[in-house]
Amino acid sequence: MTKDSFRSGFVSIIGAPNVGKSTFMNRILGTEIAITSPKAQTTRNKIQGIYTDDQQQIIFLDTPGVHDPKNELDQYMDLAAFSTLKDVDLILWMVSAKDSIPAPDSKLVAQLQGRSQPIILVINKIDLIHPDRLLPLLDQYRQLVDWTDIFPISATQGNNVPELLQTLGEHLPAGPAYYPQDQLSDHPEYFIVAEIIREKILELARQEVPHAVAVVVEQMNQYENNKRQVEVTIYVERASQKKILIGNQGQMLKQIGIRSRRKIENLLAEKINLKLWIKVQKNWRNDPLFLARIGYSSKDLK
Repeated sequence: MTKDSFRSGFVSIIGAPNVGKSTFMNRILGTEIAITSPKAQTTRNKIQGIYTDDQQQIIFLDTPGVHDPKNELDQYMDLAAFSTLKDVDLILWMVSAKDSIPAPDSKLVAQLQGRSQPIILVINKIDLIHPDRLLPLLDQYRQLVDWTDIFPISATQGNNVPELLQTLGEHLPAGPAYYPQDQLSDHPEYFIVAEIIREKILELARQEVPHAVAVVVEQMNQYENNKRQVEVTIYVERASQKKILIGNQGQMLKQIGIRSRRKIENLLAEKINLKLWIKVQKNWRNDPLFLARIGYSSKDLK
């Protein structure tokens, strides 16, 4: 393969909450860069994943699910999603085969109409519907936007994912690799560590608690007894939420720590000593100053 035939570029994965964007990106990369959960609004930041083979390098931006904002954090998440559309080479709009079709005047459809980049529609979770429903579904979606292509896939089972990956590369411009071949993300370790802990809270906590949780890694660069010391603060909005996360005789917090430590040690390939603290920060999702302090600044997206 000649240098001039190598393709590279940026692809935004956009869609409503819980359609499988993070699951799709993790399948392509062969590892968990973005956390997944059956709970909606799992992804809060733009997660950059990097896929490289001998023919192409595709930099994926896995965005927060677009929804109706209810607080400042929600506003940030929507802005984070839409901000990725400005400079990418290709837009991948993912929907769930189980969900109802968006209205022609919906916020997401309006953002996609008139774009100069190729737009590929990906209908995920086809393994969860009867095959007879697929063709009518494709016909309905064709009326919404002038798609470059449409792919029905199953991100969990891998159906049509290799074919989609090939098509993505064909629509990218010729260019060099932006990152080393073995690099899978541009996020620093502390970001992924915080996301792992938030994932375990999503797995274990009640439905009303996880969305009120922010995880901040205070430090992870010191060593004692050949173990990396990882110190983390978990913020919640109410004392009752703190009580839930601690659990009876500390059992909930213990389980969060055990599950998080296993996955973090696998990520870092070394032993760690994980210390978790829980603090109450009232109404933090509507506090712009606190949001900026923990990395959710809307100014960075404009």
